[in-house]
This record gives sequence, C-alpha cells and structure tokens, in this order.
Amino acid sequence: MSAPGDDETPTDDGLSDDAFLGGRLRLLQPLRGHRAGHDALLLAASAPYAGCAVDLGAGVGAAGLAFAVRVPTAALTLVEIDPALAALAARNAARQAPNLAARVKVVNADVARLGRPSGPEAPAAGAADLVLMNPPFNDPARHRASPHAGRALAHAIADADVEIWLRAAERLLAPGGRLALIHRPQAIEALLAGLKGRFGAVTIRPVHPSPGAPAHRLLIGALKGRRTAPAFLPAITLADGAGRPSTLAEHVLRAGGAIGPE
Repeated sequence: MSAPGDDETPTDDGLSDDAFLGGRLRLLQPLRGHRAGHDALLLAASAPYAGCAVDLGAGVGAAGLAFAVRVPTAALTLVEIDPALAALAARNAARQAPNLAARVKVVNADVARLGRPSGPEAPAAGAADLVLMNPPFNDPARHRASPHAGRALAHAIADADVEIWLRAAERLLAPGGRLALIHRPQAIEALLAGLKGRFGAVTIRPVHPSPGAPAHRLLIGALKGRRTAPAFLPAITLADGAGRPSTLAEHVLRAGGAIGPE
C-alpha cells in the first residue's frame, strides 16, 4: 500500500507538509526521524466518541488530530515528551481548517508523570473519558535501536514498560473511561498483563497488511474498572492480493471514517 499522506511538500526548515484523510488533515513533520503513518490513523479510527480525550505519545499530533477532525465536539490534550514534536503538534492544531487550537491543548511531558501530584496540572487525573495511545513498540531486546535519536525515542521501549503507559491511562481516565491503543502482536502478553486489574471488557482487533499475511498490528480497546472477559473482534485487512487498498482501508485512511460503531 502507498503511504497514508496524500501529498508531501518539503518546506525550507527540514519539515514536510503532508496531507492525510483525503486532505482534511495537514501535518508538518520532520523529514527525518519518526514519521506519522497508518498506525496513527488506524488508532484514531478505532476510538469511540468522547467529549474529553487525551493522546499519549502524540508526536506531531497525527492520531489525536485525526480523532478531533472526526469528532468535532471533542476537547483534546496531546501529550508528547519531545519538545520539538510538541511544538509541531501545537502548530498543526492551529493550522487545520477549521482551526482546532481552541479545543486542543498540547503538554510537553513524560507519560510516567501524568496524573500524579508532582506531575503537570494537565491532563488532570480522572478527567478524561478517552485515552488514545501509540506506545513505542520496538523492544530493544528484539530490535536494533534506530541511530536517529528522535526515531529511537518514538519507537523503542521494552514491552514490559508499556505498563507505565497503562498506569498513566488508568490515572487519567474517569471510572468506566475508554482506552484505545495500537501495538505489535508480539507485545500481547505484556499488554494483557498490564491491563489486568486496571481495565476490562478488552477488545482485540488484528490488523493484517494483506490476505494471508500474519497480523502486524493489534487495535485494543478497554474500559477502566471493568472485569468483563476479553473478546476478539473481526480482523482488518489493509490491502487485497494485488496490493490495492481494501474498502475499509480507503474508508479509514482516506475518508477519515471510524472502525466499527461510533
């Protein structure tokens, strides 16, 4: 499949200006280092309606802003540890049409400090009804870290450390609040261990790049404080055997539609 950006226009300061969702979302992002792609758009599409949402590890804002475009009444906080990316996320919120800055707040912070008395005031503990997260997913024990510092920061933590992100999500969510995340299938054991006792009603939706190919991503949803058993949802296939985008992929990556019920 082709990249989700509809076009890419290099700028004079080492950034590209990329169109997503059929041009309804435009993102400034570094030409080098971590680049927004399918994962962010799939995550945004998998998230249900929410009035107050938080995007953890937001980068330049791709997942959170894609969600905000789809849900025009949502208030959104983007949390990013890299100050340069956090600054770009704020710029990206302000340059959408319509401007999203009035309902999007950007916080430059470590996920581990969120919702704690010593952490930043926003996002506040127990105030969100949705947390989105795309944690770094390359376990250094299995993957060679990127030599590019920004890409390494965005992609590499140990699978077991995803619990840090899940604890933060639990602190930020109101009782019964929803979690939506995307990760690699290899992390399923660590993910289920981290969710146990904190979240229930877990749903797992495999994402396959093409028919017959193993799943390369999992879209996971959960509810804070529930104890309902996990369930597998129908899988998503992004392309057909000839490499053409599937109908669902077009619906999500180009049209900005949701996966499943709103």
